[in-house]
Amino acid sequence: MDDTQILLEARARLIETGGRTSQDLGTGRIVGQVLVYLYLQENERSLDDIADDLGLSKASVSIAVRQLEQLGLARKVWKSGDKRNYYKSAENIAKALQQGLLTVVRQKIGLFGDELDGSLELLEAASRNSSKKDELVFLRQRIERAKNLQKGLEKVLGNPLVRLLTSIKR
Repeated sequence: MDDTQILLEARARLIETGGRTSQDLGTGRIVGQVLVYLYLQENERSLDDIADDLGLSKASVSIAVRQLEQLGLARKVWKSGDKRNYYKSAENIAKALQQGLLTVVRQKIGLFGDELDGSLELLEAASRNSSKKDELVFLRQRIERAKNLQKGLEKVLGNPLVRLLTSIKR
């Protein structure tokens, strides 16, 4: 294998690992692939370039890039005289990744809390005329314990000390 093939293989492996990791975290495989792809590029890349190089549709790359922009992990770069959009990974990818992951975790915990609230409402409606009182009481207790855990996690992640620790450069 020559040097060019080795470089291509190394990049492909990293991009695939980024995709799997991102998928495991719940942000989607393509988001991770695009993030790692941009991170490994010296210069900004157009949506067409990214889609072609990764073998993905331009639409899916566009959606992924918008998510990365919202998380502060990628930024749009304007080129004079060119109508296409170009993108580059964030300058301080470690800090942006920390903040982005915290944002994703906070969102997931918030969604979990919403589901818990919805389940409690269902149980409340069912308890009025249910023959399964014991099961309803048990389930309500479990959901309330999970709700307390969820509230505690929100407090920890919103704590100024946690925010300070995640802003320290490594």
